[in-house]
Amino acid sequence: MPETLTLYTASVCPYAQRVELALSEAKAPFTRFEVDLQNKPEWYAPKVNPASKVPAIAYGGPQVPPDQPSPESTKIAESLVLLEFVADLYPDSGLLPKDPVLRAKARFFIDAVSNKFNPAFFKFVFRGEGTLDEFVAAIKEIQALLPAEGYVIGPFSIADLALIPFWGRGLVAFENDLGGFAVGEGPKYLEAIKKNPELTRFLKYVDDVTSRPSFKATFVPEVIKARFKERFRSGKA
Repeated sequence: MPETLTLYTASVCPYAQRVELALSEAKAPFTRFEVDLQNKPEWYAPKVNPASKVPAIAYGGPQVPPDQPSPESTKIAESLVLLEFVADLYPDSGLLPKDPVLRAKARFFIDAVSNKFNPAFFKFVFRGEGTLDEFVAAIKEIQALLPAEGYVIGPFSIADLALIPFWGRGLVAFENDLGGFAVGEGPKYLEAIKKNPELTRFLKYVDDVTSRPSFKATFVPEVIKARFKERFRSGKA
C-alpha cells in the first residue's frame, strides 16, 4: 500500500500546477489541499513549509486531515524537487526515464526554462518590461531544444511539465488583456506570436501538451483570470 501523500497547492500558481500535473500523469492517489495564497492558514508555515509557499507535499505518516498535518510525515517543497520526487515514487510513469542521457536532456531543458524562458516571461508578461521581440527570443531558445516532433525528450516527461503551466498563464494574460503590459496590447501580442512563422514548432508543441487530459484537469483558467484581474487592477474584461 502506498504511503499517504497530501499536496498543498493553489490553482493560480504555475509552480504548484507542475506537481499536480506530475501526480495526474502518474495516476497517483493523493489528497489535495487548496491554499489561499492571499490568506494562508496560520499553521501552514510552521507545520508544512517554513517558506510559506506552494507547492509542498506531506509524505507518509498517518492518514490525517490536510489541515492537521502530522509531524510524522516528511514535508518536501520546491516544484522542481517535487517533480523528480513524484517521478521517483512512480518510476513506471516514465516521467523521468531510466536512460541517463534522456534524464540529462530533461534536466537541461528544465534549466533552460528556469534561466531563459521564465525570466523573460515574468519580465514581459507580468512586469510589462522589455519588448515582444525579447520575449520571442526566449521562446526561440526553448524551441531550439525541441525535437522535430513530439515531446522534449521523446516520451512525455517532467521536462514538459516544467514549462507548460507558465505558457498557460501567459495565454490567460494575453487573451484577457491582463498583464503588466499596456491596456489593449495583450491580444495583439498573442496574435503576433501565433502568426510568427518562426515559432511554428513551439506553438505545435505547446498545443500538444495542453491537449493532454492532465493539463485540462489541473488548469483552471477562470481562477487565474480572476486573480490576474485583482493583481493588475485593470478593470478589463
